Amino acid sequence: MTLPSPLLDVKNLSVTRGGVEVLDIPSLAIHGGEVLTLIGPNGAGKSSLLLALACLIRAEHGSIIFKGRHVNADNGMLNYRRNITMVFQEPLLFDTTVFRNVAAGLKIRKVPGREIKGAAMAALARFGIGHLAGRDAKKLSGGEAQRASLARAFALKPEIVFLDEPFSSLDPPTREALIDDLHAILKETKTTTIMATHDIMEALRLSDRIAVMKDGRILQIDSPDEVVNHPVDEFVASFVGMETILDGNVTGSEKGIMAVTVGTRVICAVGSLGGGEKVRCGIRPEQVILSASSPEGDTSARNTFESRITKIVPLGLFYKVYLDCGFPMTAYVTQPSLENLSLREGAAVFASFKATAVHVIRR
Repeated sequence: MTLPSPLLDVKNLSVTRGGVEVLDIPSLAIHGGEVLTLIGPNGAGKSSLLLALACLIRAEHGSIIFKGRHVNADNGMLNYRRNITMVFQEPLLFDTTVFRNVAAGLKIRKVPGREIKGAAMAALARFGIGHLAGRDAKKLSGGEAQRASLARAFALKPEIVFLDEPFSSLDPPTREALIDDLHAILKETKTTTIMATHDIMEALRLSDRIAVMKDGRILQIDSPDEVVNHPVDEFVASFVGMETILDGNVTGSEKGIMAVTVGTRVICAVGSLGGGEKVRCGIRPEQVILSASSPEGDTSARNTFESRITKIVPLGLFYKVYLDCGFPMTAYVTQPSLENLSLREGAAVFASFKATAVHVIRR
C-alpha cells in the first residue's frame, strides 16, 4: 500500500548554537491529521526542533518541505507561516480582553471583520472559556490563560500547530482537565500537531506517534505502544519507564523462549537469540505481580522469584516497591494490595512476570 505524501517532510536538518550542533535530524515525515509528540530530558533538543520546524530559528543545513514545496526565505515561507501556529509553555497574551486576544491572529491575517467574531467565539467555546470573552486577559488564572492561548491558535484553523510544553506550568487538576479537552478537540478538528514534552504520560494520552530525543537526535519514533514496550536502547527504555534493566547472557532458547542468565538467576524471555549473546532485559514495574506465596501452577507467568522488599515509596495513587530478587527490580502496587499482602520493608514476597513482559535488547 502506498502511503500518502507527508504534510511536512524534513531532510538533513541541522541547527548550531554557539558553535555547537544542537540538532541533527536526517529525516522526519509528519502526515496530515497526526499528533506527533517529542519527548526527552531537558536539553534533548525538543524545543529547538519545534522552533526550527516553525522557522523561528535558522537551520544551517537541510530542508523543510510543506505540501511538496520547499520552505525557505525565497520560496513558500509566507504561505507556510500562514498555515501554522505555535503555543508556548507560558501564555503570551496581550494586555486586553480575552476576546481581543483570540481575535488578534485573525485580524493580522486579514480575515473579514464579519467572520472574526464568530471564529473567535467558537474557539473560546471549544476551550470552555466563552464566558470569559470580556475578561481582562491579565487577570486570568494559569489554566484559563493557557486555554485562551490555545483558543487563539485554533481560531486560525491552522494546518499545523506546534505546542511547546503547554501544560508544564499548570497544577495537576488543571493540567488533567486541559489535556482531556485538547485530546477531544484534536480528534474533532484532526489538526496536525507536533508537541514537545518531558512527560511520558502526556505523550501517551495525546499521541499517534512518539519521537524520543537525546542530544539533538531522534533515537526512536513509533507508535506509543511500540516505544513504551519495545524501546530500541537502554536510554529510551529508562526514559519511558522501563525501570528494571538488567545485563544478562543468553544461555539457550527453545520454541521461541530464551533463557537469560542474570547474575545467579535465569529469566525466561520471548525470543530466539543464540547462546552466548549478551543482552539487556527490560521489565516495566506494572508488569510485575507480587504475592505472599508462590503462585506457580496458578499463573501463566514463566518467571517467579522469591524476593525481599528493600524499600517502599508512596507515589500518590500507588506505591513503588523495590525488590531484591537476586537482581534489583521494581513493582507497582495499589494501597489495597499493600495492605492485603502485608507488604513492608524487609518482608519476603514472590515476584512474578510473564516471558512476554521481558523486552530484550542486544548489547
